Amino acid sequence: MQRRQFLQKTGLATAGFAIAKDMFAHNKGPVYGHNGMRYRMDAKWGQLNPEKFPVNDCHEMVQDKRGRIILLTNETKNNILVYNKSGKLLESWGHEFPGAHGLTLHRAGGEEYLFITDTNRHQVFKTTLDGRILLTIDVPLETGVYEKKEAFVPTETTVLDNGDFYIADGYGSQYVIQYDEKGNIKNYFGGKGDTTANLDNAHGITIDRRQGDMTLLVTDRTRNCFKRFSMDGKLIEVIELPGACVCRPVIHGDHLYAAVLRSPNLQAEKTGFVTILDKENKVVSNIGGTAPVYKDGKLQQMAQAEKIFVHPHDVCVGDEGNLYVAQWASGKVYPYKFSRV
Repeated sequence: MQRRQFLQKTGLATAGFAIAKDMFAHNKGPVYGHNGMRYRMDAKWGQLNPEKFPVNDCHEMVQDKRGRIILLTNETKNNILVYNKSGKLLESWGHEFPGAHGLTLHRAGGEEYLFITDTNRHQVFKTTLDGRILLTIDVPLETGVYEKKEAFVPTETTVLDNGDFYIADGYGSQYVIQYDEKGNIKNYFGGKGDTTANLDNAHGITIDRRQGDMTLLVTDRTRNCFKRFSMDGKLIEVIELPGACVCRPVIHGDHLYAAVLRSPNLQAEKTGFVTILDKENKVVSNIGGTAPVYKDGKLQQMAQAEKIFVHPHDVCVGDEGNLYVAQWASGKVYPYKFSRV
């Protein structure tokens, strides 16, 4: 009898602990995402005093080998804000990039460098991590497809191990231009047009090694897709993402992450979310978006489902698997952190 009462009391205590634990987990806030790629949001992670360290549009973020999170904003009081993973500001710099837009980190010879695109200045800059400019790329007149600098509005870069780099002219003439390490043009492809190999809002670019061979993934934001090209610019495939006006593709491990600025088209304001694709480029999770649905192998249209974003513009995947999301035209908000659960 005593044993039975003991077990009953123990069972009640265990159940009570389980309920309390569930309530405690629930009190941490809602969880967003699908299919094992789920996250809890901290909207205050990157918040700073806007009088001392203001932001305008928070465009892109990268993480350096020391674990620091580097944010690029087009606020010239401090174009660069450097955080630790807890959201504490470590340093700031940069006053000369009024159109600061694309931010890429490149490692070479034990050092790290940044590539910054400026849509106002129609230029791309390679800098040290403390802001010293090492290389400046101007409008590529020598290609013969540009007549004035205003036609060149670069939005993104990606860099090879040997120092070669590609620039996506996503707000200009829609070409992807390949350069050697010293800034000499080697090739170009894409451009405006109606064929599948042409681009419309080539907003982002990255190198994809997930399938073994290196290829380029280029954003075609207006057409809701990524396009895969060979390294010399031949179209290989189109990854359709119906309803998703995607920004740059960000690869971490076997997954591809992208901010969706708006859905289902660029005219629909305040409708963004974040999408995650697996190694086979199937959407597995949407943070703030509808659950991905495939019918007969075809992805159905996606849309914003929860109002946690306004216009997300980039995703930085940290070394611990957490996500940091920067937003454009969203009330000058600082980056959000999403912790994997």
